[in-house]
Amino acid sequence: MQASLSKNNEHKLKEKLDYHYNAFDKSRLSPDPLEFPHKFSKACDIECAAFISSIFAYGSVTQINNTLKKIFEIFGSHPYNYLTNTSGSGIKNDFKNINHRFYTPEDVSSLFTVLGKMLNEYGTLRELAVKYCNGKNGIKEIIGCFCSKLLNEFAIITPGVRFMFPLPEKGSACKRMNLFLRWMVRKDELDFGLWSEIPASCLIIPVDTHIAKISKSLKLTERKNVSWEMAAEITANLKKFDPDDPVKYDFALCHIGMRKLKF
Repeated sequence: MQASLSKNNEHKLKEKLDYHYNAFDKSRLSPDPLEFPHKFSKACDIECAAFISSIFAYGSVTQINNTLKKIFEIFGSHPYNYLTNTSGSGIKNDFKNINHRFYTPEDVSSLFTVLGKMLNEYGTLRELAVKYCNGKNGIKEIIGCFCSKLLNEFAIITPGVRFMFPLPEKGSACKRMNLFLRWMVRKDELDFGLWSEIPASCLIIPVDTHIAKISKSLKLTERKNVSWEMAAEITANLKKFDPDDPVKYDFALCHIGMRKLKF
């Protein structure tokens, strides 16, 4: 913890963090893109829905959820089946009117076409993330391998596609990929715990403007700019409060900031 935070203040901060973690349970899920994977019961559908929801998780939560609602209306009751059985031309036609901020319809349809190809090749995204990475179990390495593999499958890498899969080795905080991994690895009322190969202790907190702001105010980071280094520093400090599951505080901290609540 930062030198300016006394042991007494550390204890008080842990009490508050644990209180908010328990308070922000599933009953307070909405509004959040995590609502969408919770609509499904099959693991393959949950995984697909979580991945897509995380990729579109930038902008206002209202804007995010409005876009995701349109997407999942097209997918229907089984996103996995849609993605693995629909042709590229069919996907392009279905999503010709879907955009999100600077994701164009071309970006969106290309993403889903590549995702379908990956699912047909590997069966699940878990297989791609864990097995493809040649035993590299560090989160930074997994994200780097995962994103590089996906980027290599795009015929044309547009700015929208590049934004979907930033690389941690270039300094990005990789908020959306860390968010997806949180949902897949952790297990509680909110997160699904489908990827048991990765321990929750290895996760890195997904840093957006809300997490960055509240983390600075709580002295969890001294860094000014959002980056992989900031995310790692915040996570390292949260490990002082729960070394086995430091990222469990993410949802509460994010929603306190997003809803402009008092910590």
